[in-house]
Amino acid sequence: MSINTIILRNLKKNLKHYYLYVFALIFSVALYFAFVTLQYDPSMSEAKGSIKGAAAIKTASILLVAIVSIFLLYANTIFIKRRSKEIGLFQLIGMTKNEIFRLLSLENLMLYFGSLIIGIFVGFSVSKLILMVLFKLTGVEGIASLHFSSEALLQTVIVFTVIYIFIMLMNFVFIKRQTILSLFRVVSVAEGKVKKLSIWEMIMGVLGLALIIAGYYISSLLFGGDFTSMNELFFAMVVILASVIIGTYLFYKGSVSFIASLIRKRKDGYLNVNEVLSLSSIMFRMKSSALLLTIITTVSALAIGLLSLSYISYYSAEKSAQDSLPSHFSFTSREDADKFSDRLEENGLDYKDQTIEVLQVEADMKDILDVNLDEMGFDSPNMHLPVVSEKSISGVEVSPKETVLTGYNDALEKFMTLKDSGKLEFKGKTKAIEQKYLGLNKDFVIPFYFTSGGLPVAIVDEKVYGELKADLDPEIQLVHSLFIGVDMKKDSDVEKANALFKDMEFSVGAESQMEMSTRQKMNMGLIMFIVGFLGLTFLVTSGCILYFKQMDQSEDEKPNYTILRKLGFTQGDLLRGIRSKMAFNFGIPLVVGLIHSYFAVKSGWFFFGSELWMPMILVMALYTVLYSIFGILSVIYSKKVIKDAL
Repeated sequence: MSINTIILRNLKKNLKHYYLYVFALIFSVALYFAFVTLQYDPSMSEAKGSIKGAAAIKTASILLVAIVSIFLLYANTIFIKRRSKEIGLFQLIGMTKNEIFRLLSLENLMLYFGSLIIGIFVGFSVSKLILMVLFKLTGVEGIASLHFSSEALLQTVIVFTVIYIFIMLMNFVFIKRQTILSLFRVVSVAEGKVKKLSIWEMIMGVLGLALIIAGYYISSLLFGGDFTSMNELFFAMVVILASVIIGTYLFYKGSVSFIASLIRKRKDGYLNVNEVLSLSSIMFRMKSSALLLTIITTVSALAIGLLSLSYISYYSAEKSAQDSLPSHFSFTSREDADKFSDRLEENGLDYKDQTIEVLQVEADMKDILDVNLDEMGFDSPNMHLPVVSEKSISGVEVSPKETVLTGYNDALEKFMTLKDSGKLEFKGKTKAIEQKYLGLNKDFVIPFYFTSGGLPVAIVDEKVYGELKADLDPEIQLVHSLFIGVDMKKDSDVEKANALFKDMEFSVGAESQMEMSTRQKMNMGLIMFIVGFLGLTFLVTSGCILYFKQMDQSEDEKPNYTILRKLGFTQGDLLRGIRSKMAFNFGIPLVVGLIHSYFAVKSGWFFFGSELWMPMILVMALYTVLYSIFGILSVIYSKKVIKDAL
């Protein structure tokens, strides 16, 4: 039999088993080629003025190479071990190790570069769609066209050729190091099967759960005022990261087996077929894949967390813009405001405006701050607060002895909590005015520019306001003290007015609420695009790896299916057990990853936006649906193996 005949037969046989590997390779090449094409696409150059598209896409392509390389090298390790008996048979019939290596290299060459060509074609076909998605998310007004880049083609071929060379080196080392006897034993020793749970594994199991719970608990305290300095905060983050990652490893290494052992012991060893195929299997198999599952869980949690945070910011863009700019259009110059108002009148657009003069006053807030200033590193309880008159704010009335604070940033509130009542003192250049603090309102009444990084605004009586204005400290005043807000009476006119605003030139301080929202969506849309595609790549590659592991286990357990059938269990009984097993094998890493990401997002989501649940739930639901596809494929493959065994 010629070498060519052997190669063709092997390709036909292996393609049936490794079709998902071929799909993942085609998918990875397509996504990488599409990403690199974006770097060289002329329409991306038009967007560089508004977003740093090229740099971000280039960084993403490097991360994409890392993910794909690790996946392909790991998958090749699984496949070469599965073919160890075949390699041993080739040696038994007289083929040398060099001939076997050449045979496998030619086979891989056809499979790998065939997938590479298909992947490049697919990537070119979808590159326009990906560019349209990017433009849609970022709000960039550009024309997406189908563009073929020879630079992207060359870069893709070079990258994946280098990966292929590393795969061949791994195969060469594997074949050279193995004897004929060891080749027939590789599969049997590849998975560690422990018949009895040791005391050490029980300790690891309990410790793993304890470390994860401890990490979650510390994360819930992260921005709640329990850590009063940046050093403490940084140390707490390191502890959380180490605790959760180590705890996750120990969870897979011991906790799963420990919990399964307790369940089995509770049943006194009397297990039904579902428990035999699921519970017993994960007890002895999951611990051997602890490191792999830890990496998959950690990176999954990272991908879900980053995508959730970026979507929270994207989802909250309009609300954030409204908080930063309470009016549709904000000006700090009367001349600019009048010029814009005249343009609105020329175009028949109805509007209303308000003018607020903002003073910057030093305030002693020691009595109303619910924090330890010394531990936070503040030398003084005095802060520069923006102060406005009650006459400027509709619906607010205070006496000459009272002050209301309003417009407090959620992120700042986590570090600097205010009491419900107390006293504060405004300090002018020559005298101080003591006020009774009535509480904090959430409404934002002036732009972020006036608030010294998000501090609340003090609303005082008109008489007190006059006294403070007459005794101002000029050194702490901002360049501009006047806020002129212009609001459209009809929401339908906002977009028209914004178009007029964009066409006009103003001095510093003119802002549009819609433009601010668009900028945030543009920036976070780009991050969502990159994180989403990297997360999708990792999801597909990690799902494939778990699928390959289940495929191997199903082949190993084929004799068990035959025995169970002879004992009287039906094919339906076996399938129910397989479904339970896949639910455990795919569900445990998924659930743990989702819980990790939930606590990570919940600990600091308020820095990114105003809405937590909807964006996070949507991201988690989508990830779960896509991840579950690989579990379903594993059940389908196991069903085929059961039929062959019976």
